[in-house]
Amino acid sequence: MKHYSFTISGNKYSVDIKSLEENLAEIEVNGTLYEVKLGKEIQTPKTPKLVRYTPPKVKDPEPLTTPGLSLIKAPLPGTIIAVYVQPGATIKRDAPVLVLEAMKMENNIYAEKDGIVKTVKVVTGDTVMQGDILIEIE
Repeated sequence: MKHYSFTISGNKYSVDIKSLEENLAEIEVNGTLYEVKLGKEIQTPKTPKLVRYTPPKVKDPEPLTTPGLSLIKAPLPGTIIAVYVQPGATIKRDAPVLVLEAMKMENNIYAEKDGIVKTVKVVTGDTVMQGDILIEIE
């Protein structure tokens, strides 16, 4: 385990620590094996155990649709800078419906399903909060 050399009163000693468990040590001094009981227990430093982060399980989000109706909500607070649809318009899934500026970034908001735009609850320049309903699609 570890090797030490000592000189005590002119005598040289070669010491090897073979094992160390709690307060018992097995040492070899100049080829002779000794078992030594230590006066106080030596705390050995523990190497921190690395643990891989596992994200918490996320519950299924609340459905954004009611039977026949899909609600497009604001994903974060911001300002509406463009609206691409009008009530009565037919749209396809993943078609852009509006642009939301948040934190100096433009975020395109897309339709979640095919359908007809029932209502558009915002206009260009409106400020919205997270979770506000922006557009209803049937």
